[in-house]
Amino acid sequence: MKPFVIVCLFGLSIISCSREQETTSVGPIDWDSRAVNFPLPDSLESGTTYLSIYSQIYSMTEHRTHDLTTTTSIRNTSRADTLFIAKAEYFDTHGSPIRVYVDRPVYLAPMETIEIVIAAKDQEGGTGANFMFDWRIKPGSNEPLFEGIMISTSGQQGLSFSTRGIRVK
Repeated sequence: MKPFVIVCLFGLSIISCSREQETTSVGPIDWDSRAVNFPLPDSLESGTTYLSIYSQIYSMTEHRTHDLTTTTSIRNTSRADTLFIAKAEYFDTHGSPIRVYVDRPVYLAPMETIEIVIAAKDQEGGTGANFMFDWRIKPGSNEPLFEGIMISTSGQQGLSFSTRGIRVK
């Protein structure tokens, strides 16, 4: 009986110490289901927005960094009109392209938000990562809002801050 109890306790300790796989309530975006399968009208206004984000930030010196989880929020601020994202590109500190998230037009319904999450362990962007978004809207409609929310937690300390996109030519 004693060996059985020891084996059971050992098994329970292994199970309780094992970490569950990280899960997220934000699933990957199904870009294909959002694809626009018709030519966009020429009457739409075009714009490009630059959004700075940070995969890492410096701490104390340029030799020490903290990794950050980034949520890139793409928001359609119109109550009535659809927003079209024609291209979404992610660049590193040196301006080198890392990923293209959107390479053909996709839509966001009125007041809809979609998010691109970059995990803290993904350090490719570095301290000067950024996005460029090409978008199209109905004339007179509200421009989209692009925000970056960065967060890091360690022990009892946390760090968070946000950035907003700016329209560029």
